[in-house]
Amino acid sequence: MKQKKLTHVYFISGMSASSKIFERIHLPAEQYKTHFLEWIMPYSRNESMTKYAKRFAEQITEENPVLVGVSFGGMLAQEIARIIHCDKIILISSLKTPKEFSLFFKMTKALKLYRFLPINTINFTERLLMKNGTKKIKRTLSIYRKYLPLRSKRYLLWATRSFLHWKAQKNTVTVLRLHGNKDKIIPINKIGKCELIENGTHVMILTKSSIIQQHLLRYLS
Repeated sequence: MKQKKLTHVYFISGMSASSKIFERIHLPAEQYKTHFLEWIMPYSRNESMTKYAKRFAEQITEENPVLVGVSFGGMLAQEIARIIHCDKIILISSLKTPKEFSLFFKMTKALKLYRFLPINTINFTERLLMKNGTKKIKRTLSIYRKYLPLRSKRYLLWATRSFLHWKAQKNTVTVLRLHGNKDKIIPINKIGKCELIENGTHVMILTKSSIIQQHLLRYLS
């Protein structure tokens, strides 16, 4: 009996996040082959999303993949779909067009406030709290370090700038959108057509993983 061809699903995490954010997502191994991608370092803080996407896409070795992107990772997934042929895109807590930016992000871009992001101060404060903080603070920081390990100044300045200056290009790939109605980072009132996740926040990939998995399986099938 001929073995059924597997669907290859590539997962891209959000800004600064590791692929560990997908640890609660499990797709049937007899139908799907999952690939969890990690962020690569940009050449510079000014590298274009297009050039970065071309380098990032070198990690994708299977034809006609499905791309699943969370937040900033969803924006990158759409850039990749302009470079290689993809079967489907799934956006989780993400944007499909810059028109969906909140007023806060529009003002941050207009005033170029991202240039003053105190990355070194934040990292120093975190190390100080990890050494001298209470058990509760240390436990919270451990979780933070697990899921958001990438805090290089070059990466964060590049990612923040790329996020704010993103110019979405139309593509013909079928897109499924999953968005939480409690998302404070990318508010639902700005989002177009999507599958609404009740009480889902911007980190619902962790807190609503079972519901998200159900949506993934239904869409992929």
